[in-house]
Amino acid sequence: MVRDTDVAVVGGGPVGMLLAAELALHGVRTTVLERLPAPTGESKAGTLHARTAQTLNRRGLLEAVQPGPHRASPHPHRQVPFHFGGIFGLDLAPVVEEFPAMLGSPQAYAENVFARRAHQLGAEIRRGQDVTAVEDTGDGVRLTVRGADGESELRAGWVVGCDGVRSTVRKQAGIPFSGTLPTISCLMGEVELAEPHRVPAGWQRTERGWTIFWVNPYGRSRIGTYDFRGPHPDRHSPVTLEELRGEAERITGRRVAMSSPQWLTRFSDAALQAEEYRRGRILLAGDAAHVHFPAGGQGLNTGLQDAVNLGWKLAAEVNGWAPAELLDTYHSERHPVAAEVLYNVRAQVALMNPDPSADALRQLFGELMGMKEVNAYLAGMVSGTSTVYSVGRPDDPMAGRFVHDLRLKTEQGPVPLASLLHAGRGLLLDTAGRPDLREVARPWADRVDVVSAAAEGEELPAEAVLLRPDGYAAWSAQGGAADARDLETALLRWFGTV
Repeated sequence: MVRDTDVAVVGGGPVGMLLAAELALHGVRTTVLERLPAPTGESKAGTLHARTAQTLNRRGLLEAVQPGPHRASPHPHRQVPFHFGGIFGLDLAPVVEEFPAMLGSPQAYAENVFARRAHQLGAEIRRGQDVTAVEDTGDGVRLTVRGADGESELRAGWVVGCDGVRSTVRKQAGIPFSGTLPTISCLMGEVELAEPHRVPAGWQRTERGWTIFWVNPYGRSRIGTYDFRGPHPDRHSPVTLEELRGEAERITGRRVAMSSPQWLTRFSDAALQAEEYRRGRILLAGDAAHVHFPAGGQGLNTGLQDAVNLGWKLAAEVNGWAPAELLDTYHSERHPVAAEVLYNVRAQVALMNPDPSADALRQLFGELMGMKEVNAYLAGMVSGTSTVYSVGRPDDPMAGRFVHDLRLKTEQGPVPLASLLHAGRGLLLDTAGRPDLREVARPWADRVDVVSAAAEGEELPAEAVLLRPDGYAAWSAQGGAADARDLETALLRWFGTV
């Protein structure tokens, strides 16, 4: 097939735009096809957790995704309060080795940052392009695209569906989307409150459900309502101002005057996941691959980490040096991560039951969260810091784990470890003067950087470590005679033959 583009990314939300930037970073011809003619400016999510912040730091994007003059502190905090199922007893700080533990970044703002980066790196972004058909021909993918000028065909080497929960790409590929159906009905929107100081701000639970008021006394406030009596009769019917006001008043038991609605939407607790993240030349990421109730802001974070995990692997495939099984590790690594997110979100929904019969359970769970081990377990799940990949080295204490930022002294001066991954390449970091290991890595110089450095302060827990472009360790030196042989095996497994 003569290809118009190497990779077509269907969907120009934050996940699609970050993936496009990752691909373009490696010189991959990338085309983003976005159905909407222009960004909506709507931000359904706005919290980036620790592992996402750390991942973006590996591309030099951490500062860029934080709007305004106030930046999240990179220094450790004594406590970072958060919730689990609306129980505000969780502390994220103990599980975070590299701060910030959490930062505010409205979804629309981050999407714009990623879109600018993708464009600057050479990706083509086509808006107002609705993909209606996708066909994997074995040697490429044909896409039928409908735009303002009519219907056209685009030929791509690969397609990644980042087109949301109703993904056309997933449906066209025939990939099952399975899980649990909705049991509750939720509304959300932005309105102007007539009496902003009289509404119950924050998270509020009554016997009739939940409300969340993010109050802005000077403009639009965001309101969410959770009704546990059952799912929406018609999931696709438009939300009216009267419906949102009625639900807010029914649950709170008080008058809630509001006007000037914007971005009204309905959602549920349906928890669904694609059974395959790859079928032939078609892949899925973000909400096209997994969707759930928005407890703890985990959906966007999971999707952004999908993009960075997939980007370098698909680029390696396009550029011709990927090992045979590399692209399949996208599914084997990321599918279990999303499955665990769906699992913990289902548990949170159960804990949020507004019926008084759940009061004792919530009290007990709150007491358990005060135990260090329980807090660490839950905080690790929510923040993403508990993610460890299976990389084929079960006895290697660093392999498969994210390597947190260190201050390093190199011949060129002091640098943070995270900055050494800005180019999206592999990295062999030698902190013990191991010329034997540097020589092993020399043939991979076109895709793996080799850096000799000494740690300032905290030491790396190994003499050397091989990092993948996503910041996870593929191998670390054990200090024995087998180090050189094992390093070569790891290089072949993750960076191909030379």
